[in-house]
Amino acid sequence: MPDLSQFQNPRFARMYERVSVESDRFGASEHRRRLLAGLSGRVVEIGAGNGLNFAHYPPAVREVVAIEPEDRLRALAEREAGRVAGRVAGRAALPVRVLAGHGEELPVEDDGFDAAVVSLVLCSVPHQAVALAEVRRVLRAGGELRFFEHVRSAHRGVALVQHVVTPLWRRFGGGCRLNRDTGRAIAASGLVVEEMERFSFKALPSSPALPHILGRARNPAA
Repeated sequence: MPDLSQFQNPRFARMYERVSVESDRFGASEHRRRLLAGLSGRVVEIGAGNGLNFAHYPPAVREVVAIEPEDRLRALAEREAGRVAGRVAGRAALPVRVLAGHGEELPVEDDGFDAAVVSLVLCSVPHQAVALAEVRRVLRAGGELRFFEHVRSAHRGVALVQHVVTPLWRRFGGGCRLNRDTGRAIAASGLVVEEMERFSFKALPSSPALPHILGRARNPAA
């Protein structure tokens, strides 16, 4: 069992459990559906949270291995995996294995997956470059990364505000950083970005609209 003590944040986990469900009602669920559309084969989901992506995996996916470091969220993901097993419309039972682990040291084999999924998680991993190197390690050559992340704004004034508020936001938001240029980090990792849509999204009516990216990148052959 890896040492996951630095990732434990029960107060944030309780808040995230409520907010993520509410956010799905205001459009996040549709973004999850678009994120996962067309996937097939074996998929590793990094930072699975409470498992809200599970119900959106398409029929061609034969297995999901979901990695989550936070104990409360992982327990919720395990419960959600049991709930959706065999109940995803139009498909046979979807095997979902939920494992304890974190994005910088994935507890899975090299070259073992057709796709990797990150959904609102690269904002909070301690080191994006390390986590993305792990993505490349576990993806087969030609495998793809699907990503849905909030990012630093392209507008200088907004980006400056994000930079100023990030230390406080990070403290209460489970390590989340508003000022990361995640699209650039993905490209710098050696993954080949094939599609990236930028858009503004309000997770809740009372929350600020944040810039997001949604897209896919390919792990090139060696």
